[in-house]
Amino acid sequence: MVLLSFDIEEFDMPFEYGGEISFEEQLEISRRGLIEILALLSKHNAKATFFSTVVFAENNKDLIVQLLEEGHELASHTWFHSKFSVEDLKKSREKLAEMFGTNVSGLRMPRMKKVDYKDVEAAGYTYNSSVNPTFLPGKYNNLGVSRTFFREGKLLQVPASVSPILRIPLFWLSFHNFPLVFYKFLSKAVLKKDNYLNIYFHPWEFAGIKDEKLKLPAFTTKNTGHEMVQRFDEYLGWLNKNGFRFGTFQEFERKANV
Repeated sequence: MVLLSFDIEEFDMPFEYGGEISFEEQLEISRRGLIEILALLSKHNAKATFFSTVVFAENNKDLIVQLLEEGHELASHTWFHSKFSVEDLKKSREKLAEMFGTNVSGLRMPRMKKVDYKDVEAAGYTYNSSVNPTFLPGKYNNLGVSRTFFREGKLLQVPASVSPILRIPLFWLSFHNFPLVFYKFLSKAVLKKDNYLNIYFHPWEFAGIKDEKLKLPAFTTKNTGHEMVQRFDEYLGWLNKNGFRFGTFQEFERKANV
């Protein structure tokens, strides 16, 4: 099963690099990208899970309704993307469920921030996908975490996928910077070893973010915008051609509970 997921949020990444962007621009860029994503998923009949901040969802209710109507899953990316308190776990889950009348059972922390599983469980979630089980200089060292899904208490932990050998991450930056043929090779290796693939992206990757005022480093903007749309279109087509099935995290969770 291919677990495609998208963290839909305010595009605040420029602030990490001293760039400038208004709140309105943050939302507009992410909205544009989400429209592209939904069109690609529809084209390839691919289901996905969308981890949304409450802020983004409140400002893009029509797109959240659309993705739910098209059979995708809505999960929580907490309330804000740039700040967090433990109370946001429960508040965001309940707010998203209330706004859209859907079961919100999953969590992904912004920037894969570490969170205590007991707090996640207490907030009413049944699964969490907030860890990249690899070493990323300056970000995190999770080499001691299981490569594949595991349980902490009653909570199902679903780490992002990394290669069976060397734990090469298959997250969004890899998709932009690796040759696509190599990314496909890694994807196939993970699917063969683990029987599932958990990869995540963001709407702003599918929008134009090469504006100089954003001050984003080249490794974050490579193959974004139109290039990303083309690249992702080819990748989804390749997955379908090879007979790999797409599923939501809730579907995966049901299988894990059997």
